[in-house]
Formats: sequence, C-alpha cells, structure tokens
Amino acid sequence: EGQRQTQQEFHDQKLQPLLEEVRQNKRTVLFVDAAHFVMGAFLGTLWCFVRQLLPSSSGRKRYNVLGAYDPIRHEAVTLTNDTIVNQETFCALLDKIASVYAASGLPIMLALDNARYQKCQSVFDKAEALGIELLYLPAYSPNLNLIERLWRFVKKQVLYSTHYDKFAAFKESID
Repeated sequence: EGQRQTQQEFHDQKLQPLLEEVRQNKRTVLFVDAAHFVMGAFLGTLWCFVRQLLPSSSGRKRYNVLGAYDPIRHEAVTLTNDTIVNQETFCALLDKIASVYAASGLPIMLALDNARYQKCQSVFDKAEALGIELLYLPAYSPNLNLIERLWRFVKKQVLYSTHYDKFAAFKESID
C-alpha cells in the first residue's frame, strides 16, 4: 500500500507537471530503460494432444537494447549490443540523445529507474555536461516508465511464438 501511494504521489506531483510542460512545448521528457532480449523459445499459446518439441538456441545469446522513448514523437533513441549495458553505454546514449534533440533547443529530462549503471558519478557528470536532467522513478515502479510498454510490445510482436535459427535474424527482427 505504501509503495502504491509513493508511486501515485510521484505521478501526480512530479510526472504530470513535467508532461504538462511537454504538452506546452517547454521541455522534452524521455523515458529510459534497457531491455535484454535472450534468444530462445518464447511460447505464445500451445495446446495439443501430441507433444511438440520446439527448436531453441543453445547457450545464452543476449541482445541488449538501451533506449529512450519519446511519448510525444512516438520515437525511440536506442543503442544496442550483445555484450553488456553499463555506465559507458549509458553515457553513449546520453551523447546520442543530446545530438538527436539538440535542434529543439528545449531542456531535456530523462525519467529512468534506479539501475546502478544509471546512478553513478560518470553518468551524473556526463548528463550535467550535456545539460540533461535526470529524474529517478520510485523503486519498483515499471508502471511509471512508458518505455516498458515498448519493450512489452516488441516481445509480443517479435519474439512470442517465433523461432529464430540465426542470432543475426533475431537481432534484425528486434531492430
């Protein structure tokens, strides 16, 4: 109950006023998060009398997508890799966001979760140097981060009930 109240207060007192500024064309707010897509079998619905074996990749091949979703433009700025997401990749995303939105001249704010690689001194320094404000969402509140809906959409449209023989096809489909 306390967590729900904290989220509601954050939504009403911080997030909604910021989004009103976005509607008035006074600022840009982007929702940031990483998704780690693992190549494998993702079942949708399967019911049958005869047992079915589905091919799946061996090992653990991951495709990381670090993204910032713009709910007004309905666009995402992304960085991808198949290694790791850390503070260096996050700083690279900050550079990319700054270059994509430089022409707007509007202040940029990122709404993001509390992942450790996003809450470190190098990220704070880079964001400050680029003039990007960071707004950390309350703990355990993916419902407030709009990019989570994008990740769910990608999984549903691209991964569920689909088998990929090659990692390159898997990555291409996500992209």
